Amino acid sequence: MTGDLRMRGGGSGERLLLLLHGLGATGDVWDAWPPVLARHWPGRWLAPDLPGHGGSDPLDDYSFEALAAAVARAVEPARPTVVLGHSLGGVLALALAGDGFDLRIEAVVGLGIKVAWTAEELDRAGALAGRSVAWFDSPAEAAARHLRVSGLAGLVEPDAPAVRHGLREEGGRWRLALDPRAFGVGAPDMPALLAAARVPVLLARGERDPMVTGAQLTGLARGAGEHHPGVEAVTLPGLGHNAHVEDPEAVARLLRPYR
Repeated sequence: MTGDLRMRGGGSGERLLLLLHGLGATGDVWDAWPPVLARHWPGRWLAPDLPGHGGSDPLDDYSFEALAAAVARAVEPARPTVVLGHSLGGVLALALAGDGFDLRIEAVVGLGIKVAWTAEELDRAGALAGRSVAWFDSPAEAAARHLRVSGLAGLVEPDAPAVRHGLREEGGRWRLALDPRAFGVGAPDMPALLAAARVPVLLARGERDPMVTGAQLTGLARGAGEHHPGVEAVTLPGLGHNAHVEDPEAVARLLRPYR
């Protein structure tokens, strides 16, 4: 643990790769990455559970700024750092690269960030944030729910660490470790986040990702060009929303320009 975050890590050297998971998941979604990073990343890496997820403590209130601040406290300010974030983690990566944090962020790769939200989608997320914690009579039932919420169904086995660490047992009953209030984080202001970023930004998506289109990412990159010419967009062929779980090698190759 580092402060109030459960933290996993490895590697050695001055440069740091910060790996940030998406809403509902845990840092264990990067379990297949250590051998891949040994080939693609010449430094240390850290993969926290975000606040309110896995083994990390919840927050009193969930906002992108509050989540990013909790993560920032686990990073040495002077250490050169590249951030690879998936979905919610990608939004936090952009926030960490802004002026609000005294970190030495050198580049951001945002994977599978949902950039366009309808009023209905936001209402649905708000309703989820207001629900009470759901309890299950067996770990199998809780695991199935965790896999659905995290989008990992069909990609991760129910008894994998990425699932086990997303559950909690109390008095013989099981629940998700996820704090439901995290669903209320809202929609990111992507143009503002990109304008404030001080570093190269790569916005990536899987070709089969239903959460974000290539046109949306290309439009964002072009729109950011007036203030930040270092924003690029890329689509990874054949992959879906959780591309970092489906094909770690393909996603890790995105880091090459920032080694």
